[in-house]
Amino acid sequence: MPNKSLITAEELYTRLKNIKVGASVCQYSLKKCAELVPVINEIQRLKKEKDAVILVHSYVSPEIVYGVADFVGDSYKLSRDAMATKAKTLVFVAVRFMGETAKILNPDKEVLVPATDPGCTLADSITAEDVRRLRTEFPEHTFVCYVNTSVDVKAECDVCVTSANVYQIVEQLKSNKVYFLPDKFMGENLMNEMKKRKVAKEILFWKGTCYVHEEYDAAAIFKVRSEYPDVKIVSHPECNAEVVRNSDFVGGTEQMLDYMRKAKASHFLMLTECGLSARLQSEFPDKNLVGSCTLCKYMKSNTLEGILQTLKAPTSLQRVHIEEPVRLRALKSLDAMFEYTKHIPVKKSAVCE
Repeated sequence: MPNKSLITAEELYTRLKNIKVGASVCQYSLKKCAELVPVINEIQRLKKEKDAVILVHSYVSPEIVYGVADFVGDSYKLSRDAMATKAKTLVFVAVRFMGETAKILNPDKEVLVPATDPGCTLADSITAEDVRRLRTEFPEHTFVCYVNTSVDVKAECDVCVTSANVYQIVEQLKSNKVYFLPDKFMGENLMNEMKKRKVAKEILFWKGTCYVHEEYDAAAIFKVRSEYPDVKIVSHPECNAEVVRNSDFVGGTEQMLDYMRKAKASHFLMLTECGLSARLQSEFPDKNLVGSCTLCKYMKSNTLEGILQTLKAPTSLQRVHIEEPVRLRALKSLDAMFEYTKHIPVKKSAVCE
């Protein structure tokens, strides 16, 4: 009986043929798919042998998303997916801090990160030592960390948040003094949103940025609107406040994708890493994307060959190891997030207001 998990070049091409974002690296011919299939099928064979699942962030290359992924989504969703699986090995195809989050929540599972450059300008902008110093300077503030932080930073904070729940969680905090880290643009957007909601909070924030999202500016929005008057501008809260103000929708990666699936519009400009645009083109080819594509070099350092090598013989750098005292302290910030999200009403459309 043939292995149903194996894929043919024709099947892979059907999944990838509508993707037109980015350079030639994200465009696919039947010949290119035929070259990819042997590696994909070897990964599928090995992950069964190793009792592994592959969790893939939307920002990585499409051949990974549609070739070998068991779960696809943002870091929060993938970490919850990791908790639900019984597999003993988790291959987290993303960046280092996401693998760490999975390990915090799944201490008994082996977590592997195959990226050759698993950094992140945002997560790398702040250290645990920075947070300890800040807590000394601002002892009355509740420290709120974005999920895009290292395990050591999470261990020094009170509550972790995602781009999808940050507004609702900060609004619920009993403290009126909040220090948000590490993203300065999300901090500005958070401050503006609390004012809009008439929630009295003193919000301070760190100086970090995502190098992909900081590239976007309102001038690009105005240019696209002049060319496509009916365009819907969809942006991530890691963009600056002017971009957010001039967007039709703002939300985390999964929310952005959900909005664009449902919105009835002729054209869209998506202001985030282009892996999400690739997913939309593959799954909803009738949606017209306009504007340029921005790649994250860290996410795109994940390759099929790297995943295969990691499954065969992971190096010490690819294994995620966290000292138990640090893990337990970091877990408190994640548990606090889960507790707060219990009180967030579930909306029929995943819109981040």
